[in-house]
Amino acid sequence: MSYQELYDSPALASGVKKAAIRLLPFLALMYALAFIDRANVGFAKIAYQADTGIGDAAFALGAGIFFIGYALFEVPSNLILQRVGARVWMARIMVTWGLVSASMMFATSETSFYVIRFLLGVSEAGFMPGIILYLTYWFPAKQRSRAIGLFYFGVPVAMLIGSPLSGFILDTHNPFGLTNWQWMFVVEGLAASVVGVIAFFYLASRPSEAKWLTAEEKHAMNTVIEGEEKAKGYASHGSIFGVLKDKRVLMFIAIYFCVQIGNAPLAFYLPAKLASTLGGQVNTSVGLLLMIPWLCTIVAMRIATVYADKHNNHRLVASSMLAVGTLAFASLSVINTPVLTLLAFCIAIPGLVASQPVFWSLPTRHLGGTSAATGIAFIISIGNLGGFVSPQIKAYADAVTGNSSTGFQVVAALCFVSVLLLMMLKRTPSTATSTYVPPADLTSSRS
Repeated sequence: MSYQELYDSPALASGVKKAAIRLLPFLALMYALAFIDRANVGFAKIAYQADTGIGDAAFALGAGIFFIGYALFEVPSNLILQRVGARVWMARIMVTWGLVSASMMFATSETSFYVIRFLLGVSEAGFMPGIILYLTYWFPAKQRSRAIGLFYFGVPVAMLIGSPLSGFILDTHNPFGLTNWQWMFVVEGLAASVVGVIAFFYLASRPSEAKWLTAEEKHAMNTVIEGEEKAKGYASHGSIFGVLKDKRVLMFIAIYFCVQIGNAPLAFYLPAKLASTLGGQVNTSVGLLLMIPWLCTIVAMRIATVYADKHNNHRLVASSMLAVGTLAFASLSVINTPVLTLLAFCIAIPGLVASQPVFWSLPTRHLGGTSAATGIAFIISIGNLGGFVSPQIKAYADAVTGNSSTGFQVVAALCFVSVLLLMMLKRTPSTATSTYVPPADLTSSRS
């Protein structure tokens, strides 16, 4: 059977469908737990600061220092995943970060807060780039944006579950002698560790290892994905840092960096922002209200990824969503009523979050082989430093102007740079597409 026949074959379609049903919901659950454990400090902010006496500047530093640990260990972690397999490494990451997240119950001083947040970044390093790389092993380019989009459902699911859960736990008082915020960290952290143990037995690293695929499905998936890898024509630069010589990779890093500047406040500041317009603290009511924009995000994410894959216009879709989301985010600087604040959330959050799985179709079509492992890791590790500088920028802008709204304007302006950079990508060489037909010898099976 020729490559093109395999590409259009029922075996490939059924194999991809099985992989989507089997893997994507579980991966989304893993991401949801990761996001909850990363973002729950934003829900605990008011109660945590009241109990520990940690000020706004120290809180901003501790919230952002997570990304330093994350960035330092991202590339090594992804290379280890490529060597030992996703099943083992994803399980290790989840168990470790769950235990570290639970240990936030002991973070009662600035120093302990900084150390544990840094270690949380170290323990989670490699998860996000590992999953993006993992999905390239299972899904051809023409379905990859939708697959990444379904994985990204973990973010809105995290907030749909985590918002009311965190709010409910923060409404409780002194269970087992713990404060409400201590109890929140313990429950949500240990949940990740439990799922990590399950992941070890549930995941398969590649199609060739999946007992739930037929031989024909394995052959079709392996052959098509190998063909796409060769179509990229992307040679390794011979060293871990060699991929940084690629100007397009540097553009991807800059885009992701600016996007994360805008995304960081979604977790760290928006719960407190909505609570302040309601004249109270973050509680169950605030958590339930925050479910609304995340439901909008699920709808936007599905529509955007399917549309971008169907029309092959990922750059335009991603830039348009980021532009709209950033403008809505900037409006928070002048909005102080609950209804308008929630409406801005329902535009800003879908725009900033749902654009990301569409964006990821661009680097994954460009990078191949070991360069994919290192390139994706560099994009995320350096790009995520935007999540570190974002709270610092907001805190500094607020302090200099004496206005708590100025920081939102500055952060929004920096995030909008990602839109300009995405539009500039048009002037760089185009990525490989799934229409390439490789030599006939690629149709041999390795399943």
